[in-house]
Amino acid sequence: MNNVDTGFTFKRGLHLKNRLVVAPMTTKMSFFDGVVTNDEIEYYGLRSGEVGAFITAAANVHENGKGWDGELGVYEDRFIPGLAKLAAAIKKNQTKAILQIFHAGRMTDSNILHGSQPVAPSAVAAERPDAQTPRELTETEILEIIESFKQATERAIKAGFDGVEIHGANTYLIQQFFSPHSNRRTDEWGGTLEKRFKFINDLVDGVTEVVDRSDVKDFIVGYRFSPEEYEEPGIRLQDTLFLVDQLANKPLDYVHLSIGNYRNHSVSEAYQEKPIIAYIKETINDRLPLIGVGDIRNGADAKEVLATADLAAVGRAILIDPHWAQKVLDDQDHLIRTELSHYDRDELRISNGVWGFLEDMMPERLQ
Repeated sequence: MNNVDTGFTFKRGLHLKNRLVVAPMTTKMSFFDGVVTNDEIEYYGLRSGEVGAFITAAANVHENGKGWDGELGVYEDRFIPGLAKLAAAIKKNQTKAILQIFHAGRMTDSNILHGSQPVAPSAVAAERPDAQTPRELTETEILEIIESFKQATERAIKAGFDGVEIHGANTYLIQQFFSPHSNRRTDEWGGTLEKRFKFINDLVDGVTEVVDRSDVKDFIVGYRFSPEEYEEPGIRLQDTLFLVDQLANKPLDYVHLSIGNYRNHSVSEAYQEKPIIAYIKETINDRLPLIGVGDIRNGADAKEVLATADLAAVGRAILIDPHWAQKVLDDQDHLIRTELSHYDRDELRISNGVWGFLEDMMPERLQ
């Protein structure tokens, strides 16, 4: 059992004052061109200072990877000043700031991309309403995108962040390369399970090499993943255990499970004996720290997650109560705010994007 209030030190030297992390959540609070806004800085600052670390919403590493309006940008140097302000707002009272970096792949559309066709490993549309068929990436473009992730990492270092999280979850481009649904390639970037892992392999190596070649100290690299897909063919837990096993041998600082509820069991009949998080932890076998997540609402939930994982990431609960972490650390679950109304939005710096997220995920707690 890992205690909520005990510190944690990653292998690259970064120390967290406790084991609570704010999970990355879409805010849609940036300007139309990806520049950080003052409202965004206030939103992050309000929820910082008590948790050990705060992982930002996804920041796009390439212009053709934009997933939605109001998304953070990190694909050019002009974003560094705003990102530096964001990092500084998070890093009060020793909370560590981690920038999540991603590319949307096929999970966007030509309207968001100002007329350009979305790109993906293969020309296969996502199974969602009104999904557009993407254009298959050339090998030159694949290498360019990997380079974009490396350059984004360099910008995160310059902006003063304490780390980056590679967003390999939630059906975005990195996951699309690993999925047999979205990756139908027959070259070295697709086909077998091992070839579908190549993009991730090269990307992780590239990002970690950037960090290790730099002069920065105590800067970490994490990787987030989703364990299963509903598509057929799609990623199943057996595939993910292969992925985790490979990642656990990489020079990463942690892996971060993306799942709606930490209690969830696999849809695969072969993995029904225990929750997904337990299979993940077993596969890692102490080679890397694991961040657990999924409907953590109070201290009791956090402690239950920490019985398996090394760190616990909270999302929706800290949107409703910015001081959730301190109440958990003080063992005062009964003081946690659990509901909010439209009248609370200004006080809590909740934008339309965040409110929509809460409406989709926790409608019973909104008034």
